[in-house]
Amino acid sequence: MDLKLKLEQLHQRVVGLKDQINTEEATKNAFVMPFIQILGYDIFNPTEVIPEHICDIGTKKGEKVDYVIRKNNEPILIFECKHWKENADAHNSQLHRYYHVSKARFGVLTNGTVYNFYADLEKPNIMDEKPFLTIDIEDLKDNAIKILESFTKNEYNLETILDSAEGFKYIKAIRKEFEKEIENPSDELIKLLVSRFFDKPLIASRMIAFKEYAKKALTLSINESISDRLKSALNINEKPDIQVDQKVSLIDDGSDSKIITTEEELEAFQIVKAILREKIASTRIAPRDTQSYFGVLLDDNNRKPICRFHFNTANKYLGTFANGKDAGDKKQIFNLDEIYNYRSHLHQTIDNY
Repeated sequence: MDLKLKLEQLHQRVVGLKDQINTEEATKNAFVMPFIQILGYDIFNPTEVIPEHICDIGTKKGEKVDYVIRKNNEPILIFECKHWKENADAHNSQLHRYYHVSKARFGVLTNGTVYNFYADLEKPNIMDEKPFLTIDIEDLKDNAIKILESFTKNEYNLETILDSAEGFKYIKAIRKEFEKEIENPSDELIKLLVSRFFDKPLIASRMIAFKEYAKKALTLSINESISDRLKSALNINEKPDIQVDQKVSLIDDGSDSKIITTEEELEAFQIVKAILREKIASTRIAPRDTQSYFGVLLDDNNRKPICRFHFNTANKYLGTFANGKDAGDKKQIFNLDEIYNYRSHLHQTIDNY
């Protein structure tokens, strides 16, 4: 089972259990230990995964870090854990102290859903203030998962990670600044762009106008780029199969310029995909967007609808076919996590085919 699938299953576990997890200790047992196990380390071997490891700090004796991960008898990772309701960014000073006296090169601060990975890229033996890698179980990113693979027991290599970590860190920082510019373009960016085509003085009123123009232009450019990529990835431009039963057709009238695939629909598709991968290969689960809904098909076959997302109105609905492809049933949902509540319906649909 690949790393991404294991993390998606952990996400399902987190969603299903977190409201019942009332303590930091329970968070560690229910969420953090499974995460460490996903990385390939034996959580039942106290010489490999050491809980409550004593980490004396100066005159403070008996200080304990939650977990120390060892490989070849050397510490490679330290974990400091908080309750899942706490902000994983709010306690790095404590991890900073443990890191200073530890021989491990990497520290992880987590609340069981967000995992911040730290190193000493700026000053030797002093943990950086900001993480170079963040894994959010509730918002998994492929590029972050790729980096996480380097920390698995079978793939771990200190030199390889350190060689790449600086790049990870600064790419993340540059991306963050870029996103800020998209949300609220700075005067510096406006002046840089406008100076290339506008030769008049940039007075205050003009600056205000151009800032709004820049924000719209950047957003429009990115959205169009995403839309083009999605249309290509989802094969929206394919012609519908003339054999399709009109009662269950997922194809619109062919005017695909009116189809807008949203991030919310794609996130819902990934949730359904994670649920169904418990029973079938992911390659058999296909998306198909239309003007009125986003459909999920088995084997990319219009005669085998699995579910539909009706997200184009004020209220959101999940269409299911547990009672047969000609007996669809719409369920109102208030957030995407509620899709997990219909796991049995989705599995039953697959069994019907």
